[in-house]
Amino acid sequence: MNGKQVKLFLVDGTPGGLTTAEITNWTGSVVSARRSDLAELLSREEVERTGIYLLLGDDEDAIGDTRCYIGEADTVATRLRSHAKDKEFWNQAVVVTSKDTNLTKSHVRYLESRLIELATKAGRVTLENGTNPPRPNLPEADVSDMEYFIGQLQIVLPVLGVNAIRMRAERTNAVAPAASESPIFSLVMPKRGVDARAQQVDGEFIMLEGSHVIAEWVGVGKADTSRRAYDSYRAQHQGLIADGSIIIENGVGRTTRDIVFGSPSTAGAVALGRSCNGRREWVSPEGTFDQWESRGVDDAT
Repeated sequence: MNGKQVKLFLVDGTPGGLTTAEITNWTGSVVSARRSDLAELLSREEVERTGIYLLLGDDEDAIGDTRCYIGEADTVATRLRSHAKDKEFWNQAVVVTSKDTNLTKSHVRYLESRLIELATKAGRVTLENGTNPPRPNLPEADVSDMEYFIGQLQIVLPVLGVNAIRMRAERTNAVAPAASESPIFSLVMPKRGVDARAQQVDGEFIMLEGSHVIAEWVGVGKADTSRRAYDSYRAQHQGLIADGSIIIENGVGRTTRDIVFGSPSTAGAVALGRSCNGRREWVSPEGTFDQWESRGVDDAT
């Protein structure tokens, strides 16, 4: 077991307020704050260092309902003060610096470029960055250090609820699934052209790129609760089409990226165009999702 100890400190003692995060034996320093706490964030010595930052804001029209801007600065505080005036979309800032103050301008430019690359590939947010700046030329040892730094960020940021650079682990067929991965589940309805694939990885239910789903969500509910649920599914389906996550080809939808859903049932409903008991309707050679999820629970001790 390769565990990690992530230490969170709620500076004002309230969830969602100013929070610091660090990993044991890692030099990185992460501070997250709401926009309403910007003055308090700017008073901290971390933001006077060279570093990178993420600005995040809620937006129903964005991928994952989130817009994100990734930047770097010699003095992060100066850039944040500027963005408080010139960028309106964000309601959360995450500042990443180094406790040993060894991050240079070239280091943070490398980190900025790589984080934009990763966020683009992950497809979990809509990026506000107009372009991806080129990576600066760093010595080989420095590149290795920065890639390790990024690896630690990919652990600590999701703990803070920031999934912009969270990636699904890639593996070949020759490599056995990790304990955090499920088998690949299928959901098929030939008459509507549905042929979807999904997998649970690190607790997230992910419909895989290339899945075929319905082109138009036409289900309607009869009871008030059903209508509200159906309206929610339809809105998600339409939103995924609007942001390009689903494209329509020959009357069938196709996913253009891995898409994270809150549950197997929501993923199934978006794929099928009707309500879905995802724990029973997603199946693999090992059985239903429900059977996989319950593995070992009823085993005799």
